[in-house]
Amino acid sequence: MAEVQTSTNSGELAQRFIEFVMMQTQNAALFLGQIPNPQTGKGEVNLEVAKMFIDQLAMIQEKTRGNLSNEESAVLRNTLSNLQLAYVEVSRGASPSAPAEKKAPESAPPGEPVTPESPTAGPEGESRKKFTKSYGAG
Repeated sequence: MAEVQTSTNSGELAQRFIEFVMMQTQNAALFLGQIPNPQTGKGEVNLEVAKMFIDQLAMIQEKTRGNLSNEESAVLRNTLSNLQLAYVEVSRGASPSAPAEKKAPESAPPGEPVTPESPTAGPEGESRKKFTKSYGAG
């Protein structure tokens, strides 16, 4: 009888964990401008807050390594990977005066990674720096 309770509790905990991951994912998506702000109805980008939610999920992934079911691990891994990709795409298209875009600039050759401009870039923006972002320990 204890086994039935344990599996039920385990199933409930797995569901709660997945719901928690999805809630954090929705929060990050909101701040990446992928979900409209419920108050304004418009997508708004706040990369600092989005990064905070993404970093929290990465920390949870690291701290729970080896302790999650296959389903929990897959949900966490996939959502984290999707958020990291969305973050990079939004940050590449973000500028202070324009809303973030989710696609690479058209000037980039196909298959060529697009990198954000360096703060010291000249007026033509020719100086570019490779984008490296760590989502691990911070």
